[in-house]
Amino acid sequence: MRVRRRWIVLAVVGALVVGALVAAALLVDEPLRRYIESQMNQRLDGYTVRIGRLDFHPLGFSIDFEELLVSQDAHPDPPVARFARITASVHWRALLHGHLVADFALDRPVLHVNLAHIRREAADDRPVEKRGWQDALQAMYPLKINLLRVRDGEFTYVDEGPFKPLRLTELNARASNIRNIRSKDRVYPSELWLGTEVFGNGRLELDGNADFLADPYPGVLAIVRMEGIDLEHFKPILARSNLSLRKGTLAAVGNLEYGPRVKAAHLQEAVVRGLEGDYVYRAPAAQAGEVKRGVEKTARSAEAVANQPGIQIRVDRLRIVGANLGFVNRAARADYRVFLADMNLDLENLSNQVTEGTATARLTGRFMGSGATLATAAFRPELSGPDFDVAVRIENTDLKAMNNLLRAHGRFDVARGLFSFFSELTVKNGTIEGYVKPLFRDLDVYDPQQDRHKGFIKKTYERLVGGIAKLLENVPRDEVATKADVTGRVQDPKASTWEVVLRLVQNAFFKAILPGFEGEARRSS
Repeated sequence: MRVRRRWIVLAVVGALVVGALVAAALLVDEPLRRYIESQMNQRLDGYTVRIGRLDFHPLGFSIDFEELLVSQDAHPDPPVARFARITASVHWRALLHGHLVADFALDRPVLHVNLAHIRREAADDRPVEKRGWQDALQAMYPLKINLLRVRDGEFTYVDEGPFKPLRLTELNARASNIRNIRSKDRVYPSELWLGTEVFGNGRLELDGNADFLADPYPGVLAIVRMEGIDLEHFKPILARSNLSLRKGTLAAVGNLEYGPRVKAAHLQEAVVRGLEGDYVYRAPAAQAGEVKRGVEKTARSAEAVANQPGIQIRVDRLRIVGANLGFVNRAARADYRVFLADMNLDLENLSNQVTEGTATARLTGRFMGSGATLATAAFRPELSGPDFDVAVRIENTDLKAMNNLLRAHGRFDVARGLFSFFSELTVKNGTIEGYVKPLFRDLDVYDPQQDRHKGFIKKTYERLVGGIAKLLENVPRDEVATKADVTGRVQDPKASTWEVVLRLVQNAFFKAILPGFEGEARRSS
């Protein structure tokens, strides 16, 4: 009987103690919420935290933060982050290794960043990671984080203009052993996994390891997989480089290593399907300087990356399947678009390191929707500048599809005709060598029915152009053919390979399409 009474007394005392602890926790919740919120805001620079509610659990020494908001002071609406709940507790498993550290669980975090937020950060000399975030986390919970879990998160970036937002949903992540408790001998001791839905239809997964204690910033080594990434959502970002993208999807798998000592991206395979877009060239006087500065900046960036031992970029294979890509010129007398339809590109062994060898590319398609096109190239990374060979063959393009181009540069159009183009070029040691050969066949510039609405002067001019074409014809083959040797020095020996390629396309291709027609017509008149 006495034993039973003793157990009853102990149970009552225990219940009273638990009740007292619960009551104390309830009484301390609001003062503790105000204190932690104040401490976090004192340590943050440029951002403000608001904690909706706090629940302290003394038995497990854990804290629940509910409806926590983070706002940028310069642009507080909308908040950059909203957390439905953050639970901070002791990471009990780490106690087995003799360490008292924290377990943080983030439930339904929503990050929302817009262009105004980005511009404010870009205007500040102090990087965002130096704004006191680690100190603010320390104010939330006295123990350092060793296990971090994210459940059902969402990230949204909104740009200016009528563009779709960049949105990641169903974001889940787990990072463990952050404090390097179990395996100090490993370079990347922390297990890291992240998976998320991208733009509604795509999928991104990152699986690997990290070193969150690396100095001066954390490092990561992981396998990255992407499936069904809708490229249309990158419109606002690409538009700043004069790239107009309409659609396309990306699938890729590769390895990523980013840390203080090594920055390496190894893309094992990537496939881009259904890509449609244009490079839009605008060169008004007000923007000419800006365009030039942008090109120079790109060239300097490419030069800085090339053959740097700490920056390694390698692509085993990149395929572009079923693309329609074009060049739109809005700086000519009249706008025109030159494009390649049904384009397929196979690029292999591309790298910024000499030791990785030669990259090869093979491209097929239909120039202006009709001209069978084949281009092959070999690119060799060199310290001395661009080093590559390229061969291009375009056959039997319907010239009527090129009338906008002919009007813009030659002030005439054609009623019928076929256009072909052949070229082989080599760039090495700052020198360009090769040839370009455009051919015009069955050319008919003036057609009374097509040109019945044109004025007398315009009709006369086109008759002259057509007559000159007849004089230049290779009679047995019924062709107008010119061949020009291309020799000389690369204007800018520090230019990137892609910049040199674009200049060659502009100078060797576009200028060769009209072999002196306009000048000859004027001299004949």
